Amino acid sequence: MSRVHGVSKTRRIYITQLVIRCLVLVICVLLLIFKPEQAEILHGWNFFRRFSPFHLLWLAWMLDMLWQIVPVRKHLTIALGSQKHFGFRFQPIRESINYQALRRHIITTTKAAYKVFAIWFAVVAAVSLLRYFGLLTDTALLLVTIAFYVCDLICVLVWCPFRLILKTRCCTTCRIFNWDHLMMFTPMLTVHGFYSRSLLLMAIADWLIWELCIMMYPERFWEQTNSALRCENCTDKLCTQYCEANRRKK
Repeated sequence: MSRVHGVSKTRRIYITQLVIRCLVLVICVLLLIFKPEQAEILHGWNFFRRFSPFHLLWLAWMLDMLWQIVPVRKHLTIALGSQKHFGFRFQPIRESINYQALRRHIITTTKAAYKVFAIWFAVVAAVSLLRYFGLLTDTALLLVTIAFYVCDLICVLVWCPFRLILKTRCCTTCRIFNWDHLMMFTPMLTVHGFYSRSLLLMAIADWLIWELCIMMYPERFWEQTNSALRCENCTDKLCTQYCEANRRKK
């Protein structure tokens, strides 16, 4: 694979998004310190009673999840890895598909994915216990979620700990690319109100569609059957640190 010069448009957009998310985290921390009443939006039906800056964050999260459910062809901020379950992103290989190898790949990656799921479940259970015993507040859980919002792009652009389990070459081929919102919002599982419940339900819908597509169209998720996922055809160049590592191996 030839060396990639410069930074791709997709990576530049994601870097900008990471900076914005960091600023959002700082603003939310300051807002909750100096105007803690803004957190009332989390409780019950307060979402509909008064405006809060957190309405804007809710809308941004909802739109992010919507773009993972609706096949938008010309949305510049959506990476291939997040849209590979859509038919218009699928580029079938010219040779015949080895369905036995495809099945083995899907089984192996799914087992690895649910190891991640088990680890994340343990993390969420620990956070929920801290909330149950009063060591964390609903406001703290919201801040944890916003921190995960930042960490999501750090995993893409800098380093992802889940690659140690998934053995994934890069984000484009990642089995759990669209698990991000489910993982992001599960810390708010014990927050009772429309704000958290609506985000969680949308995240679950997003996750279910992704998992159903893997079962129904497994050929879209493997570079040996979907040539769009191969390094030589990648236009995103999103996680360049992994591209470089793979180039050196070759």
